[in-house]
Amino acid sequence: MAGARAAAAASAGSSASSGTPQPQEPGLGELLEEFSRTQYRAKDCSGTGGSKVERIEKRCLELFGRDYCYSVIQNVNGDICGHYPQHIVFLEYESSEKEKDTFQSTVQVSKLQDLVNRSKTARCRGRFVCPVILFKGKHICRSATLAGWGELYGRTGYNYIFSGGADDAWADAEDVTEEDCALRSSDTHLFDKVRGYDIKLLRYLSVKYICDLMVENKKVKFGMNVTSSEKVDKAQRYADFTLLSIPYPGCEFFKEYKDRDYMAEGLIFNWKQDYVDAPLSIPDFLTCSLNIDWSQYQSWDLVQQTQNYLKLLLSIINSDDDSGLLVHCISGWDRTPLFISLLRLSLWADGLIHASLKPAEILYLTVAYDWFLFGHMLVDRLSKGEEIFFFCFNFLKHIISEEFSALKIQRRKSLPARDAGFTVEDICMLRRKDRGSTTSLGSDFSLVMESSPGAAGSFTYETVELVPAGAQTQAAWRKSHSSSPQSVLWNRPQPSEDRLPSHQALVEAKSSSSSSSNHSDNFFRLGSSPLEVPKPRLTALSERETRLQEVRSAFLAAYSSTVGLRAAAPSPSGAIGLLEQFVRGVGLRGTSSSTL
Repeated sequence: MAGARAAAAASAGSSASSGTPQPQEPGLGELLEEFSRTQYRAKDCSGTGGSKVERIEKRCLELFGRDYCYSVIQNVNGDICGHYPQHIVFLEYESSEKEKDTFQSTVQVSKLQDLVNRSKTARCRGRFVCPVILFKGKHICRSATLAGWGELYGRTGYNYIFSGGADDAWADAEDVTEEDCALRSSDTHLFDKVRGYDIKLLRYLSVKYICDLMVENKKVKFGMNVTSSEKVDKAQRYADFTLLSIPYPGCEFFKEYKDRDYMAEGLIFNWKQDYVDAPLSIPDFLTCSLNIDWSQYQSWDLVQQTQNYLKLLLSIINSDDDSGLLVHCISGWDRTPLFISLLRLSLWADGLIHASLKPAEILYLTVAYDWFLFGHMLVDRLSKGEEIFFFCFNFLKHIISEEFSALKIQRRKSLPARDAGFTVEDICMLRRKDRGSTTSLGSDFSLVMESSPGAAGSFTYETVELVPAGAQTQAAWRKSHSSSPQSVLWNRPQPSEDRLPSHQALVEAKSSSSSSSNHSDNFFRLGSSPLEVPKPRLTALSERETRLQEVRSAFLAAYSSTVGLRAAAPSPSGAIGLLEQFVRGVGLRGTSSSTL
């Protein structure tokens, strides 16, 4: 315990004294080079390759230390988990430079370390519940799903089956402790003990909400259940938690994304596949304020689905209670880092976390910590064309609007009651049909929450051109054939590249979540009302948009010059032609000239 605290204090102190990053600190290009060549393993952090990883991890600790005091969960040589960081950061509280010199831990590190060691066997690949983001005193955590009988009784054999027979599956095996053997010797109480430790860890971290991204209730390989999940625990051990089943396509689906020239719009997952048996399930009290028709989730394309799930997660962590959130998929290294990274970047863009970090620094932190050091297999995914990693950062263009801002959620909660009257700002947020263009104002009009035509709140101005709802809209959608059972493709009109709205256009479409509504007769325009949108709202929105666009642009530049050249087989035109094709295909789409 003392060693962990000393390490945390020393790291925080060194970052406080240094002030600014040293010139020799690793950059994003070097990180992506390492990431695209080898998968991170904690036990391999020795020798020449290990020195690079150590520099990357040290850089992460320094960036965390800019705004937080933290303790460290030691995972040297992967003793706890082979594909978690060697020094797992436990953020305790936000801090100023002066507070870092007098760091006082608020957690019993030894107890936390003990809970982690005991609970790790409860989850797939030993990927235990790990806190990674601290927001308003709440821990946002990540993990794998619950382990099934197959893993508990033979982790090495399970890893071999689960990885599809990959040669490195055996290397994931962890030493079985005497305690593990004792647990496995008692069949009757095995799950009670192992999952009991998992529940104790969740409660220690004050986690109440568990979001499961699996499209299956249980993962099946060769006819055997190799994983489970909280939602199908027969003994209802997790009944005290709020469980959300929000099925999201696995990494295999993102090959379709690449094959469609990195176009996520109109790409719909095929929910009728045999293995898909987990329906969307969200408690009503979590959805009532979002103005999203969740019954239509199977008709959403990849953009809509990701947007709506992110809105849900942001709404949960912005709730008034002090409860934390756990996000997991199966192994916790593809879909899980996607949403963890989007959460971190979205909250940072609002100035709510990592407040002192610049765009290049927050980008480095989330790529290194959320993806690389937590074991995302970028090498394998690139070889298969499953580019979920690239999708994450290219997707930032779809969440720049204020409807994804946690600040807006907080403002909405603080709005006065309707019977107390409306301010100018409130009225500016009203939908056109609620403003009385064809009927008089009545008692049943309401404030806009995240709303848009069709699946409410699901589009941004870069996603779809808004047209009047009705039969003509439905006729504009045409189903096309797909070469893969993973997806169902829909064609729809795409907005021209020069239609990115200016700030004035954002004012004109204030009542819509999509600024491309300039061509829609169903949306209010500035000229139809004498009321002006207050300038402070525009300033806040502009800052969020600018910050996320800077992050996306920095990622595209680094990715295209490093990973992009290895993301596909060489073409006859050579590396230069491939880079030009890459930049033309994904780097310039949906952006303005000021973006890149």
